[in-house]
Amino acid sequence: MVAGERVATGGYLDTYEEALARDPARAPGLVQEWMRGEWRTLFAELRARRPILVTPAFTVVTRFPDVVEVLSNEEVFTVRSFGPRLEAVLGGPFMLSRDATPTNWRDKGLMRVMLDPGDVPRVRELAGRIAEEALGEAWPDGRVEAVHGLFRRVALGVCAEYFGLPGPDPGTLSRWTRAVIADCFANYQDDPGVKAAAAGAGAEMLAHLREALAARRAGRAGPPGGARDVFARLVATGLPEPIALDDERIVVNMAGLPLGFVESAPGAMAEALEQLLLRPRVLAQAAEAAAEPDPARFDAHVWEALRFSPFFKLLPRVCVRDHVLAAGTPRSTLIPAGTFVLAAPASAMFDADVVPEPEEFRLDRPRHHHLFFGHGHHACLGVHPARAVICETLRRLLLRPGVRAAPGPEGRLTRSHGIFPDRFVLTFGGEDA
Repeated sequence: MVAGERVATGGYLDTYEEALARDPARAPGLVQEWMRGEWRTLFAELRARRPILVTPAFTVVTRFPDVVEVLSNEEVFTVRSFGPRLEAVLGGPFMLSRDATPTNWRDKGLMRVMLDPGDVPRVRELAGRIAEEALGEAWPDGRVEAVHGLFRRVALGVCAEYFGLPGPDPGTLSRWTRAVIADCFANYQDDPGVKAAAAGAGAEMLAHLREALAARRAGRAGPPGGARDVFARLVATGLPEPIALDDERIVVNMAGLPLGFVESAPGAMAEALEQLLLRPRVLAQAAEAAAEPDPARFDAHVWEALRFSPFFKLLPRVCVRDHVLAAGTPRSTLIPAGTFVLAAPASAMFDADVVPEPEEFRLDRPRHHHLFFGHGHHACLGVHPARAVICETLRRLLLRPGVRAAPGPEGRLTRSHGIFPDRFVLTFGGEDA
């Protein structure tokens, strides 16, 4: 039974119930498999028939109000699913692995100041410049491997010039981020090799950052606050006790910047581009909008494309005390303490009770319908520069004539660990040049 036939006949839940009766321990594995490969049709059926799916291993939440409830209630639905993994790698407390604690509020507030929304024009120009360099090099060949040759190249360049963290070299920084994020967000089977790679990468990254911090302290010049990269701002910031950051807190918070950016920004670019390429008429409209002086209309194409396939389709949480989810509605469900909960933004953004005509590609969606940057207490910290980088990179790409997926298998977006885009070959020029 193919995906379309299965959802039309209600086959996902029926198949799951049959498997659950035969082998309760293995039945959740079916749901995991469907969430990797058939998530769109699975979520459609769940929204219609069982919006809160309780399995012996986890609970999946698919409707917009319920996803928002989970992500908004950090005192009940905590980040303990990945927080301890991240803190083990970083060797200590990290704001995004803590819920409503002094560490979280203090460090998150400070980093929001460091990632000044006023930097957006400069960051957008930076992303555009790096993208143009990459595309200019690829242009004579008429093709580019977009994930590493363009998207990750831009993200790593932004890390170097805006965050102030070039890494020992871009390849090493890229390896570090992939290893750590793979363990925190894709290692559901607790593969010891993945955990060991993350631990090693984290140790190398922290050692490098400590050396970089010592070098900056030894050679810092100019008035405090005069430097333009985030690392220099942190070093120059003179805060009073008890909110001052010691050197180790600076190191840990700097490590969090590439960890939160180098995978997610290229991932979002790849997902959005794939959706645009699947819609030739929309792609042509986006390319036309890319040439306009005001990028707002182009950016709207990117966000609507990303709604159809967000990079993080599921956001994990752990319920720490009994909670009735969707109380007062027909889907009201008791979530017991200790439940591993998967909130599904990819499903919520197709909830027709909240998002009108969800299957239509519309440019007039309000921003509060977008959940691809998360929601609530742990919404994306660097959302302002991230928006600029994602949109400007894709805009520069679509300014090139004739962008299309390469013929055959190499023109299909491939992923590792089920979520990380790894290869996407594009061609450009040709008859449209």
